[in-house]
Order: sequence, then structure tokens, then C-alpha cells
Amino acid sequence: MFDISFSELALIGVIALLVLGPERMPKALRTLGLWIGRASRTFSTMKAEIEREIGMDEVRRQLHNEAIMDQVKRLERDIKGEKEAHDGTVAPASTPEVESTPGQSPSPGPAANGDSNNVLPPR
Repeated sequence: MFDISFSELALIGVIALLVLGPERMPKALRTLGLWIGRASRTFSTMKAEIEREIGMDEVRRQLHNEAIMDQVKRLERDIKGEKEAHDGTVAPASTPEVESTPGQSPSPGPAANGDSNNVLPPR
């Protein structure tokens, strides 16, 4: 992890033993172990929290994408429904002729091509 070899660790141990003495060395090693344990737990907790946040962001992004895809599918269905409704309302090619009685004018019916704007008034 820190690229410290065994010989370097042994040298550090010998120097610590000379500086602290044999009476205080066990207590110092115990305190050092506690601090290293706390640091390790803190780092693992932070790592787990960051991974959880990243995972939650991914889930939020996926849910957002699914919601957008649902909206797109709904719009496609609506467009298909409107197109089918529009295609189903086209007037037939032939219309029956209306005979008028004297004194009454026939009501203008739809034109043969389905365009009601091109209906001529009766003569």
C-alpha cells in the first residue's frame, strides 16, 4: 500500500522501541492500532456511502429514462389512434343523389371526393 518493505518496518520498530522504551511501547502500539482501525472503518463507511449515492443516482436516471420512454410510447399510441380515426372518417367515393321536391331546395350533401367545400349550390 505504501511500498514499505519488511526491513523498513523493522527499522521503524527498533527506533520506536529505543525512543519510547519497553514500558510505553505496548500502549503506543495499542493506540496506533485503534487509530488505524478507526481510520479504516471511516474510509470503508465513506466508500459505502459514495457507492450507495452513485447507485441511487443510477436508479434515478434509469427511472427518469423509463418515464420518458413511457411518455414517448403514449404519444406514439395517441398519434396512431388519431391517424386511424382520421383514416376511418374519409367519405365514400359515391354519394346517393337527393331528389328535391318542387319548392324545396335540396340540402347540400358532401362532395363525391369528401371535400365539403367544393359543393355547388343547386340551380
